[in-house]
Amino acid sequence: MTPKTAVTVGHSLMKFKIPIFFLLILLVLASVAYLLWQQLLLPADPAGTNQIFVVKKGENITSISNRLEEAGLIKNRIAFKLLLYRMGITNKIQAGDFRLSASMPSRQLADQLTHGAIDVWVTLPEGLRREEIGLLIVKALPDFDYDLFLELTAVKEGQLFPDTYLFPKDIAPETVVKILTDTFTAKFNPDMTAQSAQIGLTPDEVVTLASIIEREAKHSPDRAIVAGILLKRLSAGWPLQVDATVQYALGRPENWWPVVVKADLAVKSPYNTYLNKDLPPAPICNPGLDSIKAVLSPTTSPYWYYLSDPSGGMHYAESDEGHAANIRQYLR
Repeated sequence: MTPKTAVTVGHSLMKFKIPIFFLLILLVLASVAYLLWQQLLLPADPAGTNQIFVVKKGENITSISNRLEEAGLIKNRIAFKLLLYRMGITNKIQAGDFRLSASMPSRQLADQLTHGAIDVWVTLPEGLRREEIGLLIVKALPDFDYDLFLELTAVKEGQLFPDTYLFPKDIAPETVVKILTDTFTAKFNPDMTAQSAQIGLTPDEVVTLASIIEREAKHSPDRAIVAGILLKRLSAGWPLQVDATVQYALGRPENWWPVVVKADLAVKSPYNTYLNKDLPPAPICNPGLDSIKAVLSPTTSPYWYYLSDPSGGMHYAESDEGHAANIRQYLR
């Protein structure tokens, strides 16, 4: 081998040795990092005792990890987040109350957050009838007694206040009804009772009209205007002619709010406000505070008619002719 050849071969070996050297360093660093990560996933305190940790509705994993570290339940929030990604459960963490301990390894604690809630958040939106509320609770709490809930709420429509609640997994229907109705009582305060008298309605009638507003108008400004229109119709002895009340009369488990067609307007029911001039005998859903306030503080307008287009926009008219024109323009 000539000197030139020897130099070339030696140079080639050096080119291979340098990447191999750095590869070995990277492997060592990766091993150290993995071992450190595993250490950070060990129990934060082997002698730790149980404590209640609450995951809020809609809370992200960064916030959850930060608070777990602050509570002393895990050693390191970053290591815990990496574990959640590694386990593929970042979107499976439940909202609710959990009984956790610093004596748990992080993997066990993470698994607990996906199915071990002792209390569960349940959101009850505005405008649902009691049957729909019961079904939502059953969805969150499969052992909940739906039939008993319906029995207990037979005369509670309108008083099951829509909100987000934290329920124990084994909560009894009697307790749920009490929580919902107590919340309603707290929201419908004495000042509102006084306002009811000022507009010539009883508190029960206010809630009934608010339930109609809740189903008929999606936006706050519209609710006050629609409330003014319906109050004006009541005062003038007009029928309210509200589709939502007919929907309530026709509602069935397979479809609680069916689309109303012309033939439905003749259905014999005290809830048919096309045939009956007064308010329905009871609320048609459970309204939120905004709809109740709309009834108590209605907007005075020259309008006698309104309709909602498919996108939820409201269109008003002062006369039957104007209303007919809106129907042609927005509903056909």
